[in-house]
Amino acid sequence: MNDYGKPVRRILTENGCHLLRQGRGDHEVWTSPHASRPFTVPTKIKSRHTANGILKDAGLPKAF
Repeated sequence: MNDYGKPVRRILTENGCHLLRQGRGDHEVWTSPHASRPFTVPTKIKSRHTANGILKDAGLPKAF
């Protein structure tokens, strides 16, 4: 799998997270009911480690 972007966004939305705004460059700022702070999500996620880190920032368990 080359791009984890769509699966990560699907997991985020299924867990109540939502897009807050477009960030700088090719990043988006998301918010989660499980986390105290907003977090960034790049448009293209090439690494499973990055994908799991985003889920951790959202207060969710690893998925990849």
